Amino acid sequence: MDGLFYIASAIALVSTFRAVTGSNAVHSLLYLTVSFLASAAVFYSLGAHYIAALEAIIYAGAIMVLFLFVVMMASYGPGRETEEKRVTRPGTWAGPAALAAILLFELVFVLTDRGLVPEEGRALGPKAVGIALFGPYLIGVELASVLLLVGLLGAYHIGRK
Repeated sequence: MDGLFYIASAIALVSTFRAVTGSNAVHSLLYLTVSFLASAAVFYSLGAHYIAALEAIIYAGAIMVLFLFVVMMASYGPGRETEEKRVTRPGTWAGPAALAAILLFELVFVLTDRGLVPEEGRALGPKAVGIALFGPYLIGVELASVLLLVGLLGAYHIGRK
């Protein structure tokens, strides 16, 4: 599990840096999606399986689709066809695809190694989940919300023009 943690955290750092410093909005959103998936892997390696699932489903899935929709709607104007041709080139997707492939390899490794997956599980009610989220995992929830806020502000700044 230590290897999963270090590889996923390195991917999260690199992809977050690329998302923040990128000049193209679509590239930044792709890197931000990889960053969300990598942070879900970090949460999973730390034993916070519920937060990892929330991170992957809500942030990397639903919220990023919303951001991508806003960026696509905001980039309407002259020169749009040339931008679409440039974005859809295979080289554009190389960086995020490589980082996502490493995360996919880690996921397959974790799911196939029976020593890493707990054998027995128990169902928790909403009260226990709330106590866990706002108890020992409070920092994780707050960090995920700050990351979402930064992405939202970036999408607003890009869409404002």
